[in-house]
Formats: sequence, structure tokens, C-alpha cells
Amino acid sequence: MAGGSVLGTVVWGFLQGLRGAPAAHAGPPLPVSLAIGLAATAFAALIVYYFRRNANSVERNASWRALLQPSTWIWMATAVIALLTFSALADKLSLSLGIDATPTNQVLGDPLRAQPWLWMGFAVLIAPAYEELLFRRVLFGRLWAAGRPWLGLVLSSIAFALVHEPPGLGAGRGWGVLVLWSVYATMGAIFAWIYRRTGSLWTPYLAHAGNNLVACLALMAGV
Repeated sequence: MAGGSVLGTVVWGFLQGLRGAPAAHAGPPLPVSLAIGLAATAFAALIVYYFRRNANSVERNASWRALLQPSTWIWMATAVIALLTFSALADKLSLSLGIDATPTNQVLGDPLRAQPWLWMGFAVLIAPAYEELLFRRVLFGRLWAAGRPWLGLVLSSIAFALVHEPPGLGAGRGWGVLVLWSVYATMGAIFAWIYRRTGSLWTPYLAHAGNNLVACLALMAGV
């Protein structure tokens, strides 16, 4: 993922240089950065999925059957409610302590209001698909299959948090970074748990999409 992001940025700068753009030395604009990040995540997720955790027909059929169970949808709803509640509590705690815990995705506010369908499609449908494939199916799923689900839950959740708020690169600063990491790590742990509980990757994907949808609506409303 890191290599793909760096390569994408270098290619963008190279193309800007060929065009003779005066700002070729500057970083790419937000839409280009997000597209590069999505492409890097997609490449990493699909490659490791294909070679390490490619689902067979039995697993796919079981996943679809699990999706039809009422308990699966209860787990999805419970996960979204738990995440929103934890995020709200973390935000209130940060404000009361004077900690800046501004998430990096806060920059999506203006683009969401300008082109809501484009950015909501990216944040709600596309990004969760690749992230669940990589962090839950591959990273967590590999250790789950090896008989170490709790180790997989911890490691995949830490990786999930670090990717969303890279040290020194995100919007958060100081103790705020730790708050954001705790929120994202909790999110990753809950998604891993409901994946294991239901046996269907659709469960964390839809819960992830629902959480992102609420977050996008809040950003559009300026909350």
C-alpha cells in the first residue's frame, strides 16, 4: 500500500512536469490523493486475497447463507450503534480535555457537499470493500484460519488504525492521535468480531458502509 501510494504520487508529479505545470512540485490535490490511496489499497487487497485467502465455493455459499440470517443483521446494527456511541464518547472526552482529535477524513467535508454522490460512493461503497477484503478477510482471516483469531483481531485492528491515521501524516496531533487510533482500532476489532461471529464478510462490509454513511452525512451537515 505504501509503495503504491508513493509510486502513484511520483507518476502524478512526473505527468505534471511533462505538462509544464508550475505547481508540479506541490502535492496532488485531494481527489487525486484519494484516488491514489484507493488504487494502492485495491492493489494490495486483491493481490494478497488472490494468493492467500481466496474464497472457495463452500465459503462463498456459507457467506451468502449467513447473510440471510436475522441474527446477522442484528450484529450489523449493533456494530454500527456501538461504533457511533464510542466515537461520540471519544469526541466528547477529547473536547473536555482540550485534545485536538481531528480525524484526517474531516477534509472530505467540502468535497462531499460539492459532489455528494461521487464522494459518498467512494467512502460508503468502494473503500469499505477493499478495506474489509484486506484487513478482515486476509489479515484477520489468515490468523483465524491458523487457530489464532485473537492475535489476528489485535494485529489487524492496529494495522487498520495506522492506515487511517498514519503517524505524523494525519490531521491529529499529540494525544489526539492516540484518541483517533483507539477509535479506529476499536472499529477494526468490532468488524473482525462480527466477521468471526457470523462467518460472512458481508457483515463487516455492510456495517462498515453504514458507519461511513452516517459519518458522511454528519460531515455534509457540518456536524
